[in-house]
Amino acid sequence: MSVDLSTRYLGLVLRNPIVASASPMTGSVEGLKRLDDAGVGAVVLPSLFEEQIEHEEMATHNLMLYGAEVSPEARGFFPEMQQYDTGADKYLKLIGDAKKALSVPVIASLNGHTPGGWTRIARQLEDAGADAIELNVYFLAADPADTGADVEQRYLDLVGSVRATTRVPVAVKVAPYFSAMASMAVRLAAAGASGLVLFNRFVQPDIMLDDLEVAPHLVLSTSEELRLALRWIAILYGRVEASLAATGGAHTAEDVVKVLLAGADCVMVASSLLKRGPQHVDTLVNGVRSWMAEREYVSVGQLKGSLSQRSCPDPDAFERANYMKALKSYTSEFV
Repeated sequence: MSVDLSTRYLGLVLRNPIVASASPMTGSVEGLKRLDDAGVGAVVLPSLFEEQIEHEEMATHNLMLYGAEVSPEARGFFPEMQQYDTGADKYLKLIGDAKKALSVPVIASLNGHTPGGWTRIARQLEDAGADAIELNVYFLAADPADTGADVEQRYLDLVGSVRATTRVPVAVKVAPYFSAMASMAVRLAAAGASGLVLFNRFVQPDIMLDDLEVAPHLVLSTSEELRLALRWIAILYGRVEASLAATGGAHTAEDVVKVLLAGADCVMVASSLLKRGPQHVDTLVNGVRSWMAEREYVSVGQLKGSLSQRSCPDPDAFERANYMKALKSYTSEFV
């Protein structure tokens, strides 16, 4: 039986719902080509960071002013800032090279947390050939003076500022810490987000006992972590005018099928590829195809959202009733 695995994400047609998320594997044309050859539906490039853009531009600006206090003519010693090869220029070149080399959509990634002049780079990403932009908002509200409303407005302002500078679709990769996630999702879409990537997986610090130091500690995801995105995609499906993507925890074909049933348009994968290599894409794609064929699903469109909250036989299973049932049913040798 023929199975149509194509899906639409951010208005882009993908040959299948497996998207290689931002990781070291997507940071070179060679790595991207291996993913394309393995059958991935789209790729997300590693992030270009707000701090990186601002630091490099300020360093170049200071260089151009060097000696100006001695002689006004010193300003002419250096060419204009746009002529310098900065990290942003290398990123733009990666986009252009990737577009020439790949057969699938190329999504650029911007990582920031404050509205500001750096967001103008979004238009340059578009001009370089990016099919879409993923705005990776990495912000921890650690200041006691920051209210929930302040944090939410910061997200909305940031999305609006990026959206205003580009015509390509903008997806927003958000954290799961909002007190009213459903409401925030609707507001992000209203601010200009064409899609939501659920959820941003923050790198957590650890304490090194031998050195008595605090250091970042990167841990790859597991399938168990997928449940958070699974729940919220199921709840948001059909309620928010934006594409939905799951990230953080998709390692098997069964994981992919679950989030599609919940209502995701695509599934972002990084940890599973870092663990198993680009060829794991083929394993995921064939596994999803086999699962669908065995149950006579003819397309991802038919499958998608069929177990979302609004479609499943027990909508309460995604809310409080699920919590109560889980607690009461748990058993172990000590209980």
